Amino acid sequence: MLDTTMPALRAANDADPTDESALVRAAVAGDTAAYERIYHRHAPRLYAVLWRLCGGHAARAEDALQEAFLQAWRALPGFRFDSSLGTWLHRLGVNAALMELRANAARDAADSGDEGWDLLAAVPAVDRCAGTTLDLERALETLPPRARAVLVLHDIEGWKHQEIADQLQMAVGSSKAQLHRARGLLRARLGEPA
Repeated sequence: MLDTTMPALRAANDADPTDESALVRAAVAGDTAAYERIYHRHAPRLYAVLWRLCGGHAARAEDALQEAFLQAWRALPGFRFDSSLGTWLHRLGVNAALMELRANAARDAADSGDEGWDLLAAVPAVDRCAGTTLDLERALETLPPRARAVLVLHDIEGWKHQEIADQLQMAVGSSKAQLHRARGLLRARLGEPA
């Protein structure tokens, strides 16, 4: 599990972003090629977020991505362009990943926090710079799922605590506490002083 690295993002589709409404209209009309273009345009970035939320579990991230795009296909006729298509798809994907995390919470001992130490201890000791992406990704994978979700959504995706609290069905104070906890665990796991 820890030898998995963050997959490289593919280059974004070079299509003009202003044609998204045309793509949506075509996809709603049944044009599967238009929907494929939407998928190829948005899937790489969305997969990167889902991969982090799922703790580096590629299969879980792929399941969440597939679920998000299935939901999008069904809901696309009701898409009103109140937000960008990418934002809407992002929300669907995050919802799917969070449902995946909730479904596996019992098996993963959701907030024990202890399982990550064993995983991190299994990583061979090498001279590492605490700020390298690989070390950060590995440490992120070891966080308890709820703390990891809050950290990814807040620090990486830029969500506000109220949005996170609403999405994860917790109090705003719990979101802030989970973020504090996640940051502390990351610092410890990266070997930085508290």
